[in-house]
Amino acid sequence: MTSIGETTKRAGRFGILGQLWFQVLAGTVIGILLGHFAPGTAVAMKPFGDAFIKLIRMMIGPIIFVTVVHGIAGMNDMTAVGRVALKSIVYFEVITIIALVFGLVAVNLWQPGAGMNIDAAAIDTASIQGYVASAHDQSITSYLMAIIPDTFVSALTEAHVLQVLFVAVLFGIAIASIGERAKPVIDVIDSASQGFFRIIGYIMYFAPLGAFGAIAFTVGQFGTASLLSLGELILEFFAVCALFTGVVLGGVAWWCGVSLWRLLGYLWDEIVVVAATTSTETVLPRLIQKMQKVGCEESVVGFVIPAGYSFNLDGTCLYLTTVAVFLAQATNTHLTFGHELALIAVLLLTSKGAAGIAGAAFVVLAATLNTTGVIPVASIALILGIHRILAEGLTFVNLIGNALATVVIAKWEGKLDERTLAATIGTRKLRAKHDIAAA
Repeated sequence: MTSIGETTKRAGRFGILGQLWFQVLAGTVIGILLGHFAPGTAVAMKPFGDAFIKLIRMMIGPIIFVTVVHGIAGMNDMTAVGRVALKSIVYFEVITIIALVFGLVAVNLWQPGAGMNIDAAAIDTASIQGYVASAHDQSITSYLMAIIPDTFVSALTEAHVLQVLFVAVLFGIAIASIGERAKPVIDVIDSASQGFFRIIGYIMYFAPLGAFGAIAFTVGQFGTASLLSLGELILEFFAVCALFTGVVLGGVAWWCGVSLWRLLGYLWDEIVVVAATTSTETVLPRLIQKMQKVGCEESVVGFVIPAGYSFNLDGTCLYLTTVAVFLAQATNTHLTFGHELALIAVLLLTSKGAAGIAGAAFVVLAATLNTTGVIPVASIALILGIHRILAEGLTFVNLIGNALATVVIAKWEGKLDERTLAATIGTRKLRAKHDIAAA
């Protein structure tokens, strides 16, 4: 994979200074300092962060398309596509339920909003009108219809992950059914894939600048006051994210025979980029590359990761339950056991409409509160100033969750190269003869 190879060569030439994570971390620290000491100037740096994210989004559609098409076209058994899809959805739903319950239990035990005594009627809602308006457009029907693009090409130009996945699966199956006559098309797609990933390699040189602009704007715009006033919620949420990663995802990794800590180390560059930009989209192309490099077959990676970006948002689920109950506590809104069960039921659906970015999670939160009708929708204004900070936790969990899901499904399908996995991040010897597919 070209872009990862270029990054490794660069790191080798310049030592730690050439490491992407170090460069992004340096940009992040500079951005925080600028935001603290010169907030006006820091806010003006926002275009750097926006430009980097737009550059990555520009490549998401083409990369998902060529990866999925090439992977499916290389399959001999088309029923395998259906099996991967079914197993992925089952896994996604199980982990989603666990994440929702985990977040709900944690926020009820910690109670970060207790004692705030906020009067919801007195909250200024001018700053959240756009989010509330978007929330009214959220429904199951509109979500499902949005998966079908207006045209084949528009799926690639509008960067809607599920639309790209939809047309890519159709095209891949069609190409596979043609047989040997489709080989020239597959060769072209393979060559295009190498070119697209090389472009990603070029774009990643600007990751430190993008991180600088994104974090400088956040600190300059919202300052440290919001962090102090809602510090307990931030502390509680980050603790929940850490516990979920260690306990739940760590348990899944142990079951698969994978070292979670080595996986975190393997994805360290991506973790730092995600934390700085608060968007998992910025590392989607590199995540596809890295999971193929770790030994997961291309056909599995090409489906699980794009699908996971809409259906396997573990961190977003933690965010939604934590913040929803926090707002109820802060506004003295009593939630019964039935209310909380209803909240989980609604979130099982609405959480699938959130992308791996903070803004989308905020819209889904508004839609959820509007649907349940118990917690005042206006109360989301309380966290407007810190939702980007909270996004650093949720995007990290989303990233690790999707990386691990790829390993799980690949092993479940027998499409994981154990030797490559062991050589890349190491595996646990225990249960070496046990295969998930035999369970």
